[in-house]
Parts: sequence; C-alpha cells; structure tokens
Amino acid sequence: MYTKKVLLVKYGEISLRKGNRKHFEHVLLDAIRANLKPLNNEGLRVSREQGRFLVEDTSGDLDTFAVLPRIRHIFGIAGFCHAIKTTARDIDDLCEIGQKFFAAQINSAFERMDGSSAQTESGFEGMGGSLDVSPVKSGFAAAAAAAAVSFKVETKRSDKNYPLTSTEISAAIGEKILLTAEASAASEGVPPIKVDVRNPEITLWVEIRNDVYFYVNSAQARKSRNEQRGHMSYAARSRESGYNFSTCENESASVTRRLVHETGYNFSAYEKGEGGLPYGSSGKGVLLLSGGFDSPVAGYLAARRGVEIVAVYFHSPPFVSERAADKVKDICRQLAKYTGCVKLCVVPFTDTQVFLKENVPHEKLTILLKRAMLHIASRLAERERALCLVTGDAVGQVASQTVHSLASVESAAKFPVIRPLATMDKRDIMDMAEKIGTHEISARPYEDCCTVFVAKHPENKPNFGVIEKMEARFFRELSPKMDDALNNAEFFDILP
Repeated sequence: MYTKKVLLVKYGEISLRKGNRKHFEHVLLDAIRANLKPLNNEGLRVSREQGRFLVEDTSGDLDTFAVLPRIRHIFGIAGFCHAIKTTARDIDDLCEIGQKFFAAQINSAFERMDGSSAQTESGFEGMGGSLDVSPVKSGFAAAAAAAAVSFKVETKRSDKNYPLTSTEISAAIGEKILLTAEASAASEGVPPIKVDVRNPEITLWVEIRNDVYFYVNSAQARKSRNEQRGHMSYAARSRESGYNFSTCENESASVTRRLVHETGYNFSAYEKGEGGLPYGSSGKGVLLLSGGFDSPVAGYLAARRGVEIVAVYFHSPPFVSERAADKVKDICRQLAKYTGCVKLCVVPFTDTQVFLKENVPHEKLTILLKRAMLHIASRLAERERALCLVTGDAVGQVASQTVHSLASVESAAKFPVIRPLATMDKRDIMDMAEKIGTHEISARPYEDCCTVFVAKHPENKPNFGVIEKMEARFFRELSPKMDDALNNAEFFDILP
C-alpha cells in the first residue's frame, strides 16, 4: 500500500462532446505532455482516466511547484485538484488517510494566514509523503475557535465492485474526522467542528476508482467559480491585500461564515483553469493584431475557443517607430504564455497606405484602409490554410466600428470574420486585458498605422455600394501593392 501526492486535471466542455470527444482529449493530452517535456523528468506520467487527466510522478510525490506553472494556462483545462492517491482499499485505512489529509488541509490554511509556514502550492502543505501531520488539535482546534468550520464527506464510487456504498463510505470517513475533531476540541476547550451536509464550508471528496483519491473543496471556491464577472469579489481584494480570498458573501450570510471568508482562510485544494477548448482543436485563424487593447483580447478569446492564431501586424515606417513593432512582439510573447507559440507576420504597409491616402476622400480613408487590411489578411489566410479572420472590433466603439462601417468592410474578406469583442463594453475589454497580462504592454505610447492615418472626421454611416464602387476604380493598381506587401512580410515564431 502506498499514498502519494498527485494532480487531477479536470476539463469541462470537452466532456459534453460525443463522437469527437476523443479528438479533443488527445489534443489536450498532447499539449500537457509537451509543456511538461522540458522538465526532463522520466518519472512524470500523464494519463487519461474517466473524464479527467492524472498527472503523477511514478517515483513518489508530484512536484507541483515545477508542474503547475507549465500547464496552468493551457486552454481546455477547467481546473486542477491537488489530491492524494492511495492503493489502500480497506475502509479502516481509508478513514485514517482521509482524516489525516483533512487535518493537513485545515492546518495549512491557518498556517498560511498566521505566517507560520512558507507559501507553497495550495493543498499540500503540512503533508509528508506518509501523510504524517502535526498534532491534529492545531488544525481542528484552531478552526473551531476561529469559525466553527463545517464539513461533509462526498464519495464518488466509480468502482461498483467496492463492497460499501458511497453513503456508507462517506459516513465512515466523516465519523472518523468528527470523533478526532471532537476529542481535540474538548482538550482545547473550544467549539468542535460541525457536520453540515447542505452548506458545508469544506467538502472532502473521495473517489473510488482503480485507486482511491482524496481532495478538498471549499464553499468559497465553488461560489467563486459560479459568480458573475463584474461583481467585486474577495479574489479581487486579495490581489490588493495579498491574502487568498475566494469570493464575497452576501449580507445574509452567517456571522460564522463571514468570519472565515473575511479572515481569508481558504481550505480549497482546487485551482481554476483557463477553460475553453484545446488550442488548435477548432482550426486556424488570422488575427489582425494592432498595438491597442482590443485585438490582443480578441486573439486570446479566439484561442480560448480552440482557434490556432497566426497574427498579422501592419507596420508603416517611417510614420511609426520600430518600438511599435516591438510592442506587438511583446504582446505576442504574452499571448504565447497561453498558446505555447504565436506566429507573427509583420507586413510593410506604408506604400498601400500612402496610395489610399492620395486616392480616396479623407472621410472614407479609414474604411478603405480596413478593407485593404482584410484583403491582405485573406491572402495570408490562403497561404496559411486558415479558415477565418479574427478582429478586435466592438460594435459602436469608434466610427469605423458602427454596424454600417462593419458592413462596408466585411465584403473585402474572403473568409468568415470572427469578432469576439463585438458586444463587449470597453471596461470589460480593459479588465480582460489586465487579466491576461497585455494591458501594460498595450498602454505603451507607441502609435500604430491606424492611429497615424486616422481621419479627423471619419464617416460613420458609409454606404456599402458606394465604398465597393470606389475601391473597384483603383483596385487594379492597389492589388499589386498589397501583394508586394505580403511578399515582403517578415515572419516570427514568438515564444513565451
């Protein structure tokens, strides 16, 4: 019999797939293995079993410090559970292991707040390889004194040959935890931990499969995953205070529960993943990337839905500096933290822009420039065998993004144009840019070609037919310039 620390990698939306589920699972599994390969650990094993992946070290406990940073931002992963895996099958052994693991979680949560232990990956503090923990009274008594923490045990019995039912297993392990906690609380003279099967502060999960797995989840973490974006949460406050809050409670919450949340104790060994679909599982698209706030977020959201990104940036020297191009490369470098690599195409756009400026009315310049960009992006998509274009347009944000303007631009594209930000407010876009780490880069004061050549009074309700007829008059001259621009483009493979 052995017991060791492992990582359960859970995926969400993929589990709803039917005929092509295996395709998505294989893409995600390959991404996890590829990201862990640089660790050069021959003992690392990533396997698929019954609706999730198991990451373990065949030589012993998993080093989550090394593993998690490499797979935390992989698209398609719903979350990570810091767990223990044991080959024990006897219920008495499982009760002992479950009680010690549960005590370790409470001990570590309070130690993190008290500053009595170094910060480590959540979920494993206080547990040795044999699951020996400090005297249980330090965990149970501290929890009871601080907030009279409530708990329950939940069992999933995938192995139907196991002699006990899920309810019987939960009852046996819960009784062991409760009796140990009551004895500890009595010796310390503090209120005991409580059982609450409806709204527990902590849930100890037990999964009976070929082996047995234990992990914990807190009420705060569950609620955090369900709360709507835009509401101020304890997670937001934690970034400012340094504490590890999970969510905010409403005014009707009990005093006891507010005490646990407001003091920042987080008992959960669950970490939320990026979600979405595995990168590259939905085909390839060309992202029109500028140095602004919007297009990087659009690229992130498209990639999160499984679209492999080829970014195209339109560079206009000497009207813009090389620092503008460097900024775009840095944005790609940040996006590559989620995708692994971003292919960037830098297109020299100066001749095309100057030609359009000299041949179209000033108020229509912006629309014609955007059409030229879509023409070039479409030609790049053909070469890259991409299936769509991705832009950072948000309806009504600027004159060139009104519905009339978007309709006038759309016909220049030979492929479907995906606009992930179409209905988002600017504030939401900025918040997302902060979340993914592109906000500071986009805020650098280097103008791109769009801002340099923008019309002072652009037309915001252009006529679709008029725009197409105007472009048709000089398209024979314009098309070779666009071909030359793409032929002289530079390509970069940007890594994190």
